[in-house]
Amino acid sequence: MSLIQLFVSFFKIGVFTIGGGYAMIPLMEEELVERRRCLSRVEFLDLMALSQAMPGVFAVNMATSVGYRLKGVTGSVCAILGNILMPVCIILLLAMFFRHFRDNDIVSRIFMGIRPAVVALIAAPVFRLAKDAGLSWRTCWIPLLAALLIWALGVSPVWVIVATILIGVVWGKISERNNKDKQPEQTE
Repeated sequence: MSLIQLFVSFFKIGVFTIGGGYAMIPLMEEELVERRRCLSRVEFLDLMALSQAMPGVFAVNMATSVGYRLKGVTGSVCAILGNILMPVCIILLLAMFFRHFRDNDIVSRIFMGIRPAVVALIAAPVFRLAKDAGLSWRTCWIPLLAALLIWALGVSPVWVIVATILIGVVWGKISERNNKDKQPEQTE
């Protein structure tokens, strides 16, 4: 993928995404994994996790991560510019004219109609990527518990992330120790 192709890919993603960073996931996956085949599903999932863990806006973080993975620092700059150019222009235009149509009934209905579509855009890749992440019936309780803690109990996502990192490290150490115990000793 050339730098121009990278810019154009992220420009298209930025232009056709309504609803922000998470709504971009299916478009990014389609463009980068399915169409361009420049990332595997596992690489895409890893870059999503990295982008989510970085401070800042998810869409820009994802453009940064993908651009860097494909073309280094220059790729990051091209992907970021492609990703934010049109949304920034649209936001500026909306900000200039918002006072003229903010109380318009038709505009309110349009935004009400877009909301369910945004939820679907976010939910669809979650199910597809859960399979690629190795989520099974035995492990599906982890994201469900995390979602409930955040949504129902108001626990900060930061604490949920920190807790899952610690649990993952401990679980990995325990699994590693168990695997060593199960391996037969080699004799010389």
